[in-house]
Amino acid sequence: MLRSIRPLDVAVWVPYVVLAIVHVATLALNSPLAGPTKLTLMPLLAVPVLAAAPRLRPRVTVVLLLAALLFSWLGDGAGTFFPGGPELPLMLLFFGIAHIAYIVLFLRYTPVRRMPWWALIYAAWWVAMLVFLGPHTGGLFFAVAAYGLVLAGTAATSARGNPVIAWGGAFFLLSDSILAFRLFLEGTPAWTSPAVMLTYTLGQGLIIAGAIRALRKGGE
Repeated sequence: MLRSIRPLDVAVWVPYVVLAIVHVATLALNSPLAGPTKLTLMPLLAVPVLAAAPRLRPRVTVVLLLAALLFSWLGDGAGTFFPGGPELPLMLLFFGIAHIAYIVLFLRYTPVRRMPWWALIYAAWWVAMLVFLGPHTGGLFFAVAAYGLVLAGTAATSARGNPVIAWGGAFFLLSDSILAFRLFLEGTPAWTSPAVMLTYTLGQGLIIAGAIRALRKGGE
């Protein structure tokens, strides 16, 4: 398997990995570079997708992957791109669309196995989060519930794919779980801020890496 990995396949990941590490470090250090570095992440993660695009089948999967990254990027920068708008609802909207793109990809195009029984834990997670955090969400309860549903859907459907995709879905859900505690509960420890982005960058990166591997023409 290692012989099938070309130098270019590794090189296209270097910018994303480096900037993800830098971004998490800037958050831990409360650096003003945290904001700008965050907005570089999803564009850099699109590089491996574009590099692999000629080998991905069917072609619509490239569109779905890029759409998921585009709307994730808009969610990451909702406060920057739409300074006059409600930041949190916009984040939920954009990330919700990104999750729908992932769900369609996992259900229709990614070579899959049967849904493992343990994926039911994601349904239990959704109920538990609503019970625990619901009273703290105020007027955003239904938006948070809807977003949680598609987030759990991404994690559950990712479990049908290869292990790399499945771990990516789990890390993405963990990231948003930590973020929910930061947003809706007071007194959340400061270390949870870099933890959100560490798990987020891991989750997104693993989903993209696993999807590229699964969708390569001829199973390369």
